Amino acid sequence: MTSPKPVVVGVISDTHGLVRPEALAALAGADHIVHAGDVGGQAVFDALAAIAPLTLVRGNNDLDRWGRSLPETADVRLGGARLHVLHDLADLAVDPRDAGIDVVISGHSHKPEQSYDHAVLYLNPGSAGPRRFKLPICLARLHLGAGAPTVEFVDLVPAAG
Repeated sequence: MTSPKPVVVGVISDTHGLVRPEALAALAGADHIVHAGDVGGQAVFDALAAIAPLTLVRGNNDLDRWGRSLPETADVRLGGARLHVLHDLADLAVDPRDAGIDVVISGHSHKPEQSYDHAVLYLNPGSAGPRRFKLPICLARLHLGAGAPTVEFVDLVPAAG
């Protein structure tokens, strides 16, 4: 049996309509992009889709007609891993282990985080949109393929002093 081809997934969330050039640069070269909600409109979709295939979900602020057309959750298989995407982790309606999910991607909190529950990786890339409080502005690069998934957080804007 051959190992899955290594895949780099750009993971972004909470753009709230803001397409930062730093985010586009950080996502360049990704094999796929996942947006975990609060997209903020078609312009964000267009900018990201120009870089790589895109999976995105609706966030609690995607209230216009375009935003309401987005799915609440999405599942995608990349690099031999099954990813489940939703905006608010509190709305997770499946048991990832029972469902065979390897990575749960969420946004909403604007806080970059990664943790494991047994073999399931929970990933929040943080926010790439307008700064909220003193939280970082960042995204993540998820590396999939042979072995366990690994995460690299990318700070897009230096922290306010």
